[in-house]
Amino acid sequence: MAALAACEGPAAETPDPVDPPVITEDGLALPETPYNYAAIDLPAHFQGQLAADQDNTPAGNPITDDGATLGRVLFYDVALSKNGTIACASCHQQESAFSDTARRSLGFEGGETGRNSMTVADARYYRNGRFFWDERAATLEDQVLRPIQDPVEMGLTLDELVANVSAQSYYPKLFEKAFGDPAITADRISRALAQFVRSIVSYRSRFDEGIEAAGGDINAPFPGFTAEENAGKGLFLGPAGGCAVCHLDDGPPHPPPRRNNAFFYIAVPTNNGLDATTDVDDNGLGEITGNPADMGRFKSPSLRNVALTGPYMHDGRFETLEEVVEHYDSGVQPHPNLDPRLRVPGTPEPRKLNLSPEQKASLVAFLKTLTDEKLLVDPMYADPFVKEP
Repeated sequence: MAALAACEGPAAETPDPVDPPVITEDGLALPETPYNYAAIDLPAHFQGQLAADQDNTPAGNPITDDGATLGRVLFYDVALSKNGTIACASCHQQESAFSDTARRSLGFEGGETGRNSMTVADARYYRNGRFFWDERAATLEDQVLRPIQDPVEMGLTLDELVANVSAQSYYPKLFEKAFGDPAITADRISRALAQFVRSIVSYRSRFDEGIEAAGGDINAPFPGFTAEENAGKGLFLGPAGGCAVCHLDDGPPHPPPRRNNAFFYIAVPTNNGLDATTDVDDNGLGEITGNPADMGRFKSPSLRNVALTGPYMHDGRFETLEEVVEHYDSGVQPHPNLDPRLRVPGTPEPRKLNLSPEQKASLVAFLKTLTDEKLLVDPMYADPFVKEP
């Protein structure tokens, strides 16, 4: 389903910091001892060489507890926008799995963004290491600064960004803890934000509990699933639905493919037949590369927490998971760049799944097991600014 987005078991709670949060005179609630961002206790299916291959963390910017703490404050700080009204978290809300429920988010002056805001959870495991729907950002460090500079979204130049951050009394100490001295630069802002975003990993869903209970065998019935959810899992993994061919692959096609059982990403941008032609307002990657073969191709977010990240697709055209399933069942359009996995083999025609209503419902039921309820309320990812009553 091409665009729906290390070691205790997944049910383990994120450990509390040694000290409870202390509210500073600047209105920040941060623990004296930071949360453990650098070494989250991930389950077995998030480990090993395959997981390491998908991790886009650069050697020059590893996640540190103090760096991610600084990034968390920056992520929630409206001082990163022109008029002090918008933060990164305005369009990437924790309760929505770090996505936005609006079809298009609103910028600092109320203008609409050009595309739907995809979740930033699990960005660390996007193997291709490029970001935005059209993959115009070469790294996450590049990506986190672009909305800040966008004239609709947050509206600052990098010089203005540094000045705004420098004007806040709480930042020198945070920068010193993260980087060894209090100097505030755009590069350090970028690195801290990227550390925090990479630390946001979803690994405590019912799916994760199920695969652990099944001893890592994704094909076995999960004991905690209903019959409908296990049926939906079978459809997702098997040829009748065919979803796993795209969403659990490990990279560009190669023989034999290795199944990635954790991340639910499509490894490269793809065309999933939303439109039949290139005569549309948004051609995604093709508008960046100019390559006709890239027209209509878009990055896909992870399916983790997909029940919470609608509306769906780059333009938010589908409101519900049921609509998305209908698209893949019978609505795929014959775009010239349609992914071959969505074609009738040996023809240019889109395939049809011809699922029954019961099968469609079971597929949606399975997708809902990917919701990580703990992520939505985990204090280490929450707004650190204390709101006045």
